[in-house]
Amino acid sequence: MNMFKHILATVDLGDEASSVHVVNAALEVTAASDTVHVVCVVPDYGKSIVGSFFPPDHEHDMIAHATDALHAFTKKHIPEGIRVQHIVAHGNIYEEILAAADTCKADLIVIGSHRPALKDYLLGPNAARVVRHAKQSVLVVRSEDMEPLEP
Repeated sequence: MNMFKHILATVDLGDEASSVHVVNAALEVTAASDTVHVVCVVPDYGKSIVGSFFPPDHEHDMIAHATDALHAFTKKHIPEGIRVQHIVAHGNIYEEILAAADTCKADLIVIGSHRPALKDYLLGPNAARVVRHAKQSVLVVRSEDMEPLEP
């Protein structure tokens, strides 16, 4: 019996290699009747100084592009027959991951974390916050293919 029915796999569209490892880990604990919810988060630059350098419709365009890219990613990396829900969120990365997990009633969140450099044994800030604040179980995927973070 599979204890996870709704699995949320977090995808970083800018890092396909680590995202493939996350999705593969999610698929390993997915039964045929389960749903894999795949989330990517478009950062919210909002009214920050950084945001002022972009045109007003930039975030809308980024969300549309992320939606297309997420569908292309899942088509390429998730076998046919697996139920997939695509979630494109917009805002603070770890907060949006937690909100998506609550909304889709995820039993498990699968998130990637870059292999830490020898001097740094901490998770990345978003993965660490998800682990610390999630109501759900969290599987952190590390990969030998991921490059170490620079100290």
